[in-house]
Amino acid sequence: MNLSSCRCKILQTFRNVNKHSFVKKSSYQKIYYQDKNEIGPVGWMLLAAPVTAFALGTWQVKRKIWKENLIANMMNQTKSDPIPLIENLDNLNDLDYKPVYAKGTFLHDKELYMGPRSLLVSGDAETEGGLLSKSGSSTQGYLVITPFMLENSDKIILVNRGWVPNKKKNPDTRKGSQVEENVNIVGILRSQENRPTFLPKNNEKGNQWFYRDVEAMAKVTGSDPIFLDLTTDFDIPGGPIGGQTRVNLRNEHMSYIFTWYSLSAATGFMWYRKFIKNMPLK
Repeated sequence: MNLSSCRCKILQTFRNVNKHSFVKKSSYQKIYYQDKNEIGPVGWMLLAAPVTAFALGTWQVKRKIWKENLIANMMNQTKSDPIPLIENLDNLNDLDYKPVYAKGTFLHDKELYMGPRSLLVSGDAETEGGLLSKSGSSTQGYLVITPFMLENSDKIILVNRGWVPNKKKNPDTRKGSQVEENVNIVGILRSQENRPTFLPKNNEKGNQWFYRDVEAMAKVTGSDPIFLDLTTDFDIPGGPIGGQTRVNLRNEHMSYIFTWYSLSAATGFMWYRKFIKNMPLK
């Protein structure tokens, strides 16, 4: 056997040896040496992203339906038959948005002003180009909050008589509507309002109220923390315009639904391209 034949046999022997046979793979390395036809543990773990996003989107759909039903129930509550306030003072926490009726006297010398606010017509804000027949002015103004002493009782409650334009904020400009005698009123019970994120704090000493802080208003006026929004039944020409109740609940579930379903679709598509079609993204 010549030298050339020996060399050929040696080379052939090395070619038949698996080039990885001398390298012992760890369990971590094996994950990345999967067959291309297999998804592998990492692939299955990454699938959790689109599945979880889809589940969260579906949950937000259910939350949206629940919130819309809650708002509808509140709207129906505001249109129900009024009940006597004086007989339900112990159950007020369960009567938010419930119409009640009462009799008593307004204490006009303790008026509070909340705003600036837009005029609400049928629960919606009136635009600058909207109707001006009721107010005779622009749609920017204030809500007039007046303490109300209940008849045959030592209770004093807070009553939102309604909206007035800026030029009628001063009570001297609407003396004809400052009723002095005992009156019957119908109003919607309202609860404490938390300060909205972008609104400043109420200026109690300056009588400048930006949101409905029932506890603070009651303390300033010596009233009980009971708050009513008058209905339009008590409207007096030239006076505050009632019916300023807005059923306001945060409802951003549609944007959450779009976000989660979009994320699910995007990550699901990338997972499909990577592990099913095995085509790299360009």
